[in-house]
Amino acid sequence: MKKSFWITFLCSLMLTACSREEWMKPPGGEGSKAVFALQCADYEGEDVPSRLVTSKGRTYDRVVFYVADEAGRVVTNLKGFYDYAASEIHLEGLQEGDYTLLVLGIRGDAGQDGVSIRELNNVSEPWLIFPAQLSKPLEADYFYSRTSFSVSRKPGVDGAEIIVSAPGQIVQRRIAGRVDFSFAFRNPYVRTAVVHKEVVWDAVSFYTTLSGDGSLSDEVDMQPVVWPLDSVASFCLPPASGEVPLQGAVTVLTRDYRKNQIERTYDFTVDSLVSNRIYRVHTPVVHPDDKAGVMFVTPMAYEEGGHAKILQDEERKEIYTDTRQRSFDTSQPLQVEITDDGRLHMRFYSPRDLSDVLVRARFPSVSDEYIDLAYFDTVPAFADFYGQIPLFTSECMYRTVSGKWIKVPPQPLTAALDASYEVISGDAYWEKLQAIRHGWKVTFNLYGGDPDQPNGGPAGNWMGIRPVHCREVVAFFLNFTYMIDMQEHEDILRANEDRLYGNGGVTDKVSAETVLKQMRQPRSLRVGLVYTGNGVLGLGGGDVFGAYQGAWLSHYTDTYACEVMFHELGHVMGYSHDSAFTYGPWAQELMNQFYVDHLYLMPIDSPDYLKSKQSPALYK
Repeated sequence: MKKSFWITFLCSLMLTACSREEWMKPPGGEGSKAVFALQCADYEGEDVPSRLVTSKGRTYDRVVFYVADEAGRVVTNLKGFYDYAASEIHLEGLQEGDYTLLVLGIRGDAGQDGVSIRELNNVSEPWLIFPAQLSKPLEADYFYSRTSFSVSRKPGVDGAEIIVSAPGQIVQRRIAGRVDFSFAFRNPYVRTAVVHKEVVWDAVSFYTTLSGDGSLSDEVDMQPVVWPLDSVASFCLPPASGEVPLQGAVTVLTRDYRKNQIERTYDFTVDSLVSNRIYRVHTPVVHPDDKAGVMFVTPMAYEEGGHAKILQDEERKEIYTDTRQRSFDTSQPLQVEITDDGRLHMRFYSPRDLSDVLVRARFPSVSDEYIDLAYFDTVPAFADFYGQIPLFTSECMYRTVSGKWIKVPPQPLTAALDASYEVISGDAYWEKLQAIRHGWKVTFNLYGGDPDQPNGGPAGNWMGIRPVHCREVVAFFLNFTYMIDMQEHEDILRANEDRLYGNGGVTDKVSAETVLKQMRQPRSLRVGLVYTGNGVLGLGGGDVFGAYQGAWLSHYTDTYACEVMFHELGHVMGYSHDSAFTYGPWAQELMNQFYVDHLYLMPIDSPDYLKSKQSPALYK
């Protein structure tokens, strides 16, 4: 059996830490007591200078220890235990002589590794045995130490004193070595578009057996094997036999914004793996998209950016009621601009996510064509995205609408002044948003109410609108302005044209064409929340619109809630209570019923996007 001895870590720090622990002879008995404190050494090759780290607070999950005599035989007539809290071994019953303390410490579940631990009768016997076939890295950490100490007597005032000469602390080193993998990307958007990383190990031999004396034996060949690097970048392995270097290859699979996948493979070699040492495999990734200028925003890139959302419950009233910061046209819910400092800013007034989003821009100083500026796997609901545009910082390659690739040097920020934008998406939701051709501009207004007060700080018939209501305002008006261009909506108006009348009563006929024009003309609304304490459920007229909390929560399925909404919209269009558009069939039968019945066709086709009824921010 071929053997290679595992060398115990004995340094000057450990030698100077030796001390004489003196114990008085136990009354009525022989023998001595001793306490051994355990510490764990760092891996050799850590990024910080080598140091000893106490295992207190990082206690082992399992500790096995033996005491052997000078001949290597295990002493059996001793008492001992491991104190997990203090990370100390306590021994009793030692007689005079020279001894060796063998300690095996385990952090983690050795059963997951298929490791077995045998009983020792002699230090030369196998103790820790790794599986014969290594199909995966070790999950647990294994520590070993072999420490010499002695027990002697000397005369004392009250009789003989028993003296234990032993190190003050025992330093344990890992049995396994560790290989760490890291990657460097020239383009951050390539790094966040990695689909899969893996390492393929070439065939190599490892030791599988650690004996009590620290020697390693019993080699096993690990055939070429593939291990993923997606969630784990460090692998612990038993020591390699001989001095054969570890070799293999890492593969990086990425995707680009045009749904192509690109694979790159890089060979590596590291020194022969030994115990308690870290080996680093660093791969500078060379990629075809290194010079690509498009901002490819994957979910990982978006998450790392820490981007905010608008109209969230914690947003202050000074922000969401400021028309310069919070206003939108329902026909353009996705707002795109370039900021003065060269960042792409996208703000999305939508209760739903939008996927597969390509932002193109045309810069007259760059090209007559639109270029691909940014691609988002997903633009989240109510997104407020800011990201630095490479166009203003470095020379990059860009794809034009015609499919050409052009090299563009860094542009001055003034190039954005003449820029125009377009958004392309294959998401069916985007198709519905694009179908909103006659947009209404919406802002949010307190009308004297105070949303910071538990009762909304009522002011007349108004109370303070909160973000939870603002989100529902967005949902309702996206649906309403989508509805007014639906063919089904137009059909129902024409079919009931004889029931439409104006402020002059039932004889004041209003044509369906007139109503459609009134609904489709550009309008601006200042939307608020109505206080019901005065018996009012809705308010509307001119650019003022408001409804009570229950209507904002139930407009999806409740025809009465919709009746309140359309009643006030009738006032916005200029109709009085004498018309069909308030207390008449337009609001009370045709529009409210149509909205509920055709919700499934509208952009916001379910209350489940917002789940506002479950919001803790509602007024009680």
